[in-house]
Amino acid sequence: MASVIGFITYADIDETASDARQISISARLEAELADGRRLILLDHRGWSASGSDIRTHISVEDVVETARVVVGPDEPFEGKTHEQMALDHWDSLARTLKLQGITLNPQELEQLPNNVVLSERLHEWTA
Repeated sequence: MASVIGFITYADIDETASDARQISISARLEAELADGRRLILLDHRGWSASGSDIRTHISVEDVVETARVVVGPDEPFEGKTHEQMALDHWDSLARTLKLQGITLNPQELEQLPNNVVLSERLHEWTA
């Protein structure tokens, strides 16, 4: 059985929604397996930022940090705590992996590294 060795979050710029005053970035979370395969766990995540000449206000480090946040546990709502949201998040990822034949408990998943990879277009945009 394949094992998960970490996560990879891919971040890319939506060039049709980005200009000198706004940037829109998509993020996709994948599980990286020991056998080299990758499984998509979360897609259609992302964020936007705006301001005058946004390129001068956003760095690669900002993108990496925010990418990890948007594929991580959501903010609490309806009286839930941060801890409950985190448990729900990791439990959901564990269930998604189980459907692919990979069994890990949520606590094991939470400890795995999450490497963020920026697309070439996004690197160029933030340079």
